[in-house]
Amino acid sequence: MQDTIIDIKSLDMDARGVGHIENEDGTPGKVVFVEGALPGERVTFATFKKKKNWEAASLVEIRKESAMRIKPKCVHFDYCGGCSMQHLEPSAQVAIKQRTLEDNLWHLSKVKAGNVMRPMYGPTWGYRYRARLSVRFVAKKNTVLVGFHEKKSSYVADIQSCQILPPHVSDMMMPLRALVGSLSIFDKVPQIELAIGEDLTVLVLRNMEPLTADDETKVKAFADQYNIQWWLQPKGPDTAYPFYPLDKQLHYLLPEFNVRMPFKPVDFTQVNHHINRVLVSKALRLLEVQPQDRVADLFCGLGNFTLPLATQAREVVGIEGSTALTERALSNAVVNGVSEKTSFMTRNLFEVTKDDLIALGKFDRMLIDPPRDGAMALSLALAELKKTHPELLPKRIVYVSCSPSTLARDSGVLVHLCGYVLNKAGVVNMFPHTSHVESMAVFDLDIDALVTQLADGRDIPAAVAPEEAVNPLGAAA
Repeated sequence: MQDTIIDIKSLDMDARGVGHIENEDGTPGKVVFVEGALPGERVTFATFKKKKNWEAASLVEIRKESAMRIKPKCVHFDYCGGCSMQHLEPSAQVAIKQRTLEDNLWHLSKVKAGNVMRPMYGPTWGYRYRARLSVRFVAKKNTVLVGFHEKKSSYVADIQSCQILPPHVSDMMMPLRALVGSLSIFDKVPQIELAIGEDLTVLVLRNMEPLTADDETKVKAFADQYNIQWWLQPKGPDTAYPFYPLDKQLHYLLPEFNVRMPFKPVDFTQVNHHINRVLVSKALRLLEVQPQDRVADLFCGLGNFTLPLATQAREVVGIEGSTALTERALSNAVVNGVSEKTSFMTRNLFEVTKDDLIALGKFDRMLIDPPRDGAMALSLALAELKKTHPELLPKRIVYVSCSPSTLARDSGVLVHLCGYVLNKAGVVNMFPHTSHVESMAVFDLDIDALVTQLADGRDIPAAVAPEEAVNPLGAAA
């Protein structure tokens, strides 16, 4: 394959450099995604995958280097898939993620935030308090590998340390490999899940076969030596149970609200506890909850936002799709002494309708924290609610997102169909050195426009049809 020179204009969602091959007339032609290249660089590349409208390529040589390029801290960065942006200066990572958010909002839904909020930062190293580590016995090497997958591969990367894991966990990587290799079921352990609380580190061993007595002795000795707790998971996540020692429990703290949140290692919690504290605090400040307010926390999980909200509002209703989670959230409310101001319901929020919202009653404010799929059904239900019961629309919505494309899609509905104004939006750097973009947006109901529209009897505008997701971190392919 012949090397070709190209100028890199942006990054895509996998942190690949994006450029265009010039046509004969000098206009931009086919898009090329170059792994390892950064915006502002001129590079040569070698194509390894070619399609009609795009090519994927490997970086061969940097002819003009970006001022944003730095030396990766991790010696495994070139092949480990745990990080994709260590070669990019951390503040530049955040700036590119901010552009990703803004471009998705505009290209997908023709929405702009009135104010761009300052990005939320936290530690850039040793921040990952949750991780799923793959385990693989490699017969050719006669060894067990523990870590993340290799880039573009199902193989487990051969890593001896990890800079994004806390140091005490990184120091365990090689001993953990040795432990699994010494077990009778060394080839029947596909993964180890990591969960860290305030004073406890838990490893969940996915054991596809039972441990022998000798295995149990080794696992217990490892727990004593490295001060961790083992859980075993023979099948799905629901089968996970504490194994040794049994006198400890995971929890994290939200000290600003005097909240202590117990959780299980297989529960969904934020990977970055430092940022989670900032995230919760910022979300509540943006909601501007008043003592008389009734607030909805949708996709509430274990109550990460619900319990702090209960320290400020008259009433908070947490809604989640899992009965097990809502029961746990209620238990956490009891532990924290806010059960009288909270209630929890199990509803499928991906199928919520206008009638469901009417039955729930009036909420003054609403917090939405959906998974990557977003909250499209809820947004459309609010649009229908506007037609018949506009008085039930919450006057402010704070939307916490882990996908800029679904946030943009839902923003189009909230702004163009529901009568909200996107007042603020900004990124949350929950996952430094990765291309993952977390963000937060604030929507306020345009009361004057709503009253005018209803008084004039004007029709609600037609739905906005989102275009294809904005591909690069900040630019369309």
